[in-house]
Parts: sequence; C-alpha cells; structure tokens
Amino acid sequence: MVVVIGKMASNVEAPESWYLALLGFAEHFRTSSPPKIRLCVHCLQAVFQFKPPQRVEARTHLQLGSVLYHHTKNSELARSHLEKAWFISQQIPQFEDVKFEAASLLSELYCQQVPNLVDSAKPLLRKAIQISQQTPYWHCRLLFQLAQLHTLEKDLVSACDLLGVGAEYARVVGSEYTRALFLLSKGMLLLMERKLGEVHPLLTLCGTIVENWQGNPIQKESLRVFFLVLQVTHYLDAGQVKSVKPCLKQLQQCIQTISTLHDDEILPSNPADLFHWLPKEHMCVLVYLVTVMHSMQAGYLEKAQKYTDKALMQLEKLKMLDSSPILSTFQVILLEHIIMCRLVTGHKATALQEISQVCQLCQQSPRLFTNHAAQLHTLLGLYCISVNCMDNAEAQFTAALRLTTHQELWAFIVTNLASVYIREGNRHQELYSLLERINPDHNFPVSSHCLRAAAFYIRGLLSFFQGRYNEAKRFLRETLKMSNAEDLNRLTACSLVLLGHIFYVLGNHRESNNMVVPAMQLASKIPDMSVQLWSSALLKDLNKALGNTIDAHEAAQMHQNFSQQLLQDHIAACSLPEHNLISWTDGPPPGQFQAQNGPTSSLASLL
Repeated sequence: MVVVIGKMASNVEAPESWYLALLGFAEHFRTSSPPKIRLCVHCLQAVFQFKPPQRVEARTHLQLGSVLYHHTKNSELARSHLEKAWFISQQIPQFEDVKFEAASLLSELYCQQVPNLVDSAKPLLRKAIQISQQTPYWHCRLLFQLAQLHTLEKDLVSACDLLGVGAEYARVVGSEYTRALFLLSKGMLLLMERKLGEVHPLLTLCGTIVENWQGNPIQKESLRVFFLVLQVTHYLDAGQVKSVKPCLKQLQQCIQTISTLHDDEILPSNPADLFHWLPKEHMCVLVYLVTVMHSMQAGYLEKAQKYTDKALMQLEKLKMLDSSPILSTFQVILLEHIIMCRLVTGHKATALQEISQVCQLCQQSPRLFTNHAAQLHTLLGLYCISVNCMDNAEAQFTAALRLTTHQELWAFIVTNLASVYIREGNRHQELYSLLERINPDHNFPVSSHCLRAAAFYIRGLLSFFQGRYNEAKRFLRETLKMSNAEDLNRLTACSLVLLGHIFYVLGNHRESNNMVVPAMQLASKIPDMSVQLWSSALLKDLNKALGNTIDAHEAAQMHQNFSQQLLQDHIAACSLPEHNLISWTDGPPPGQFQAQNGPTSSLASLL
C-alpha cells in the first residue's frame, strides 16, 4: 500500500503542495500503530474540498475505496468510491494504472459482498480486459482474475478458455514465463475436470517451455515446482504411488534449491512477467502436502505424520503474518490426511479432535466449508466405522455422496459404504446396487489404480463373508497383484491377512501362515492397528493348531496388548463431547458439543 500511494503521488502532474500534504498525513495515519483509519479517510476526503483535476479526483476515489475495502467493513462506501474511480478514469487518456486497479478491486469487492454481485463483476472484468490489450501486465492480471472467478463458480470450461486466451496473448507479447503460468493453470483445471487426454500434451508443452526459459532463477524454479506438483498430483489421482516417485524426488530437490535462492529485487524487463505463482514459503508447505498425500497412499503413515507436523508448524508461523485463504485450505487438506492416518494407527480420540478443528476452520469460511463438506462427512463416516457405529457411518457417507461431484471421492465413499453394508449383513439390495457402480472388472468409473484395487478387495471381503472362498481368493489375488505393482502397502496387508483367514478356515494352516506372517510384518511397519489386531488373533490360533505353544502364547500376548490399546482409545474417543458430531448430517457444522456420559457404541468388534 505504501508503494502504491507513493507511486500515485509521483504520477500526478505538477502536484499542489496541499495535495502532497494531505496525502502524507493520510499515509502517516494509515501506517500508525495501531492504524488510524478514520483520520486517514478524513485526509483523503479533504482532497475533494479543493475541486481537484480529474486525475487527482479519480486517484483519490481509488485510494479511499482501497483503504475502506481493506481496513473497514463499510463496503457500500468503498464500492461507491471505486465505482467513481472506474467511471472517471475511463474518460482520461493514458491513465491505465488507476483505471485497471479500480476495475480489479471493484470486481473483487462485488464478489465479497453479501449477497455477492458476481453478475456485476463479470461484465466489469470483461470490459477491462477488452480495453487493456495495450497494457500487458493489466491484461494478463485481469484475465487471471476473471478465470479465477469462473473457477470459484465451478465454470471450469469458461476458466480454461480464458487461460488459453491468456497463454496466446503472453506468447504474442514475448512472455514465455507468463505463458507457462497460464498453461499450467489451465492444466490444473483440466486435471480437476478429468480431461486427461488434454492434460498430457499440455504438460509436455509446459515442460519444454519451463526448461527452455532463461530468466530470474526463483521464477524459473517456481515454474518447475508448479509443473512438478501437477505431475505428482496427476499420478496420485491415478493411484500410481510407485510410478510417481521420480517426480516427487525432483519436486523435493526443486524446493530445496528454491530455499537457497535469495529474492531478486530486479524487476523483469517485460511488464507481462510481473507475476509469481506462490511465495517460497507457501510452495514449501505445498510440497510437504503432496509428500503427505503420497505417504498416505503408499501406507508410510509415520512418514506422513512427520511431514504433516512440519507443514502445520510452518502454517502456524505463516498465518501469524499472512491472512491468505490458501493457507487455511492447505491446513484443512493436511488435517484431512492426518485424520485418516490417526484412524488407521489407532488414535481415534486425536482424530476426532482434529475433525472438530476442521469444523472450526470451515465455520470461519463458508467457501472452505462448501469445498470440504463432503470430505468432512467422509472422515466422520470413517471415524464411525472405527468405533463400530455403523448406522451413523451410513448416514455420514450418504451425506457425503449427496455433497460431492468429485469422481474419485465418490468412488472412495461408495467403497467404504459398501464395507459398512457388508459388516451389517442385512443390506443386500443396497449393497449389490453399490457394487454394480464400482465393478472393477467392468467400466470402473474412475482411472485410479488404487481405488480399483480397493474395489477388488471389497468384492473379496463380501465373498469371504458369504463363504464363497474360491471367488474371494480370485478377487484378493487381483488386489495383491495391483497393490504390489504400485506399493500400496495397506491394501497389500489387508489382502494378505484376509487370504490368511480364508486358508485358515479351509484348514490349510501352512498356507495361512505364509500369508499372515508377512501381513503382520507389513502392518507393523505401516503401522495399521486393526490389521495387527486381526493378524495377531490369527497367528495365535494358527500356532496353536500347528502345535507351536511358545509362538501361540507370544501371539496371544500381542493380541491382548493391541486389544487393550484399541479399547482405551475407543473409550477415550466416545467420551469426548466431539463424539456428538457423528449425528450431524446436514447444514453447517455445529459450534458447540454436549459432553458424553460415556461410550455409546459397541466394543464387541474390538475384542
């Protein structure tokens, strides 16, 4: 703001002393500690008493609108000043900075108002884009802004079209850097739309542009981070956990390089290059985040916890100085992943408190809640399964399905809801209806390798419960083949222990042992508490049947330890006031929780 006001003053033709004095006072009051915004506004309003020329009048309206928008809740007055700045500046030749800054800020204000005035913001931005073609910086910035507005409205087609226009404009004005930013942004939206046929050639083109561009080292490395984040996300969306490792390693090396570079104060010679994707610190958090996502899918949960802790500490520091909404988005996504991690490792009480933390973050931002409501209900559904509240789990997953349009999340929810119906044992019609929609042998709805492998596992689980053991073995071997191909350790462990159980039931104790022992080793490495509990129970019975008394006793002791840990955690979780969240299935998240008298769910499944 200081730079902007200083720049505004220097551009006024032959500034009068009264104008400079009022401007100086306004800036002094604005930067006081604490800021004296009312006095700042009074000084700027006093400019109009001198009947200033149009340029000063328009600029002062812009300054007043900006101060009121950023520092007060008086959005109506801010809007009035910005509308006047936009109207007057259009009548003045060669007054681009004021004209387009007014248009940009006014459209931003329109979108923030309640109810929002998006339909006023769009034509305003379109007109500004139309008349800014001779001003490369503002033309690109306004294109980015309108594309972002369409993205927030879920109109990804219009957003992609605008980013394509921006990429071509940047090429024409000789800005390969900004061309790459437009194309990478378009690639991100195409990934969101699952238009994979268009993503591959676009990423190939981006890779060439990024490698060939010679410019500011930080800008170049930030482009590489953006490019690699898209590649890693693309692999992870496809459930290709092993294939992604080279890209992830490059990304981690890239962020280390950026952290050693000093910010270059030299401005680019091409005004169209005056953009950056994310600050260095934000990029570091993003790399931690994708590392956590990879670790979760691969089943390296201790590694996931380590990187989550690092990222959350970094976020807490950043949020003290920066109110950017993207930081809250990063925080919610990190918490969503660590919550799933806690549920697997047997820390349900901690997971529940973190679910409550996500609720609180979503209460502070309606947009954040809109974007993450389905994930929140999904997490509650997974928690309900872990504490054996199957009716609540079904209600949570049903709520999540109602709220999501994301195909991978939809398939994940349906897979977990199917597991609930299998455990309940009396929901055959609903179960078969779900299984038809996630048939891994025929027209599986998403391209995710991981989710397709999970769908085979669910089929195997159902066949096991129905006593169709040969069919169960076929499905589980398919899961094993797929999970081994991409290092999906948790699915591997689950498939091995279930196969071991099948062989035990069939009386093939040696073969059962060959499955359960590696399952136990893998589950300990993850660590997956439920699979460890299941494996130790089987090992106890197997060793007893094989006459291995000492091993049977050791396995029994392990089973007792796991049971006690899970039981204590179960009681702790169900006693928390946040446990009442399992009954919330509609509307915004509740703000207050009533304390529980004690556990409300069955403990039988743990023992």
